[in-house]
Amino acid sequence: MFPILDNHIHLRPDGRGVGAIADFEKAGGTHAILVHSPHPSSIITKPDDFRESYDITLHLADSINASRKVKVFVATGPYPILLLGLIDRYGLKKGVELMKSGMDIAQQLVLEGRAVAIGEIGRPHFPVSEIIWEASNELLLYGMELANEASCPVILHTESGTPDIMKELAEMADRAGLSRDRVIKHYSSPLVFPNENYGIVPSILSSRDAVRTALSKGDRFLMETDFLDDPLRPGAVMNINTVPKRTKAFIDSGIMSEEAAWRIHKDMPEKIYDININI
Repeated sequence: MFPILDNHIHLRPDGRGVGAIADFEKAGGTHAILVHSPHPSSIITKPDDFRESYDITLHLADSINASRKVKVFVATGPYPILLLGLIDRYGLKKGVELMKSGMDIAQQLVLEGRAVAIGEIGRPHFPVSEIIWEASNELLLYGMELANEASCPVILHTESGTPDIMKELAEMADRAGLSRDRVIKHYSSPLVFPNENYGIVPSILSSRDAVRTALSKGDRFLMETDFLDDPLRPGAVMNINTVPKRTKAFIDSGIMSEEAAWRIHKDMPEKIYDININI
């Protein structure tokens, strides 16, 4: 038996929650990174609203860890797209200040041992005005600086990753003093070669083709589904059982070696998040 970690899932109190984790466990999943996402009931008007929103995710994790064999670790941070609504309501200056306060609280949760990463943070994945783009990059750099202070990774939500984008993000991490191997590019394409990712860790959306391509280049990557637990979009982005099913099928077919599986699902996450992956 070997560990199987989904590096990026979301759970919602109005979604399947623990029931979704039961499906993950049944398929062979053992660990997951539960990444905070805005909850429909949480409206951000002041810094403490972020704390209350993060608490929903933390309580979901506590419930899972108390009732299931699967172990989940939490990442919290202000979802990048929140900035647009905050600017609409409060203006640019206060919107940025609120987002920074959300990052400050996320860092505090890491320092308290309640979370293992700051994320997902970053910038919009669609075209925005130059003002919003610049503000988003300011926030992205700030989040990296906080991660460096807390000695934790960041999980990045950005536009689709290309080698040029990875290079830009890597250089931003350098300016923040954050090691490139503690920067995780969520929803990544299979940019596994060093001259494709510039030291950033690709967390690959686990389609058959993407994982197969990644494995043809090496095993320095993580696997994710970006499961949303959205009642209106069941199974999106990918079903929560995908990573264990894909991993086991690729091992059985010889596409993935057991050594690669151990590296992807244990060695890499242990090093990046400073956690223990035990089964």
